[in-house]
Amino acid sequence: MLNNAFVKIIDSEKPVLVDFYADWCGPCRMMPPVLKEIKNRMGDQIQVFKVNVDEHTDVAAHFQVSSIPTLMIFKKGQLLWREPGVKNAAQLQQLLQQFTT
Repeated sequence: MLNNAFVKIIDSEKPVLVDFYADWCGPCRMMPPVLKEIKNRMGDQIQVFKVNVDEHTDVAAHFQVSSIPTLMIFKKGQLLWREPGVKNAAQLQQLLQQFTT
C-alpha cells in the first residue's frame, strides 16, 4: 500500500519527475543541481519530487528501486518512464516534454 501523500503527488495532471536517492550515495549527490536546472527550464509545466529510499522504504519497495539514483516520471498516477542512473538536464527536459501535452 502506497503512502497517501505520495499518491497525491504522482496523481498530478502535470508530469512529476521523482528522484529516488539516499544521502550516502555519491552519484545521487550529482542530481540536485540537475533537478534545479530542469525545474528552472520547465517551470510550472512539471513537478520535481525527491524520495529518500532510507526514509521511505515502503515507496522504494513498491516501485522495486534496487539502484540509486533511479528517476521516474509519473502523470495522473501512472508510471510513464523509469531509469536508474544520473541524467543531465537536457536529457530529462527532452523526456519530460513528451508528457507535457
